[in-house]
This record gives sequence, C-alpha cells and structure tokens, in this order.
Amino acid sequence: MASKPDTHENQDLENYAGGWISERKHTNVPPFLRATYIVVGICAVSYLIVQMYGDVSHPDRGSLVEQFNRATMTSPGLMYAIAAMAAAFFLAVILFAFRAEE
Repeated sequence: MASKPDTHENQDLENYAGGWISERKHTNVPPFLRATYIVVGICAVSYLIVQMYGDVSHPDRGSLVEQFNRATMTSPGLMYAIAAMAAAFFLAVILFAFRAEE
C-alpha cells in the first residue's frame, strides 16, 4: 500500500536541480554565510590587486616574472578593471544576501 505524501510539509519546500537541492520558502540567508560572503569578497579583490603583476618580489623567479610582464605588456588599467568588476560582483552578492525579504 502506497503512503499518501504529506503535502503540508512539502508545500513550504522549493526544489532545484531536479530535487537535489531544496530550500524552505521565505527563509533568510544565515548570518555565518553573510559573513562568509564579505570575507571571501574582500580576500578575492585584495588578492587580485596584490598579485596583479605576479610574484615579482620572489627572490628566485621575480626577475623572470618581470621579464614576462614586459614581454606580454601587462596592462595595469585592465587589471584594475577586472578587480573592480570582481568588487562589483561581490557587492551585488552582499546586497542580495542582506536585502530585506518581502
């Protein structure tokens, strides 16, 4: 005999990826995940800015990295533009996570 599915509990669930991922409707993002978004965003953008020219201060391979940068004509404007796009993306994610649920 097949059991009748409990529709009361399942009405609050929203399924994604064919049922592999489910979430309760009208739930907020947990605080630890919000903090993680901020930390990952700051770390990613700062890493892009600090390492934009490669590891030029390394004692062994620093001169090789500088030669590579000169040969490939590394563009600082492009690197800052990419870092700005990453910062805008993380800002959008943070605003999405912190916005009020309606």
